[in-house]
Amino acid sequence: MVDGLRGETAGVPRFALSDHCYLRLFDDADAEELHRLINANRAQLTPWMPWAADQAPEATLRFIRLTRQQVADNDGFQMAIVCDGRIVGVVGFHGVDWEHRSTSIGYWLDAEHQRRGIMTGAVRTLVDHAMREWELHRVEIRCAPDNRKSRALPERLGFRQEGVLRQAERVGDRYLDSVVYAMLASEWPRARGNQP
Repeated sequence: MVDGLRGETAGVPRFALSDHCYLRLFDDADAEELHRLINANRAQLTPWMPWAADQAPEATLRFIRLTRQQVADNDGFQMAIVCDGRIVGVVGFHGVDWEHRSTSIGYWLDAEHQRRGIMTGAVRTLVDHAMREWELHRVEIRCAPDNRKSRALPERLGFRQEGVLRQAERVGDRYLDSVVYAMLASEWPRARGNQP
């Protein structure tokens, strides 16, 4: 459950998820820690994330700097998931289509911190922010059909599966389908109320 907001940077709130976990924006100083986390989780990330197989330290720093530009461009944000003072994952908006009032969310979490409800709480928090603060109409989550852990999250939050985009994402030397899940603003209060 979200306990509220603590602090803001460039208009983006810091979200408390629990007494020991919160979401915050990235800073250049996070590059080394985030890269170590990627290395520790490379085997689980590589089948699903196009960048994971050969992500180098300089690419991690470049990602962090792009997240700051994303905020400056008013195009959503990426957040570090911090538990007990350590970065354990990433969650964020791929961008915001302000004209059509829609966005999509992506995420990944350290293997040792999975199955604790951390990512469910993080994504729920971002959907709340998109629907309530930004007054968006639609939030999407896309996952590869075989990525059961990733697909379980939108299903748990009450997102509706709308279809499959064939070979929509290139990961390594193969093309993966994308299962499209969506939540509409009119559906979120009911879905949100039914969640643990």
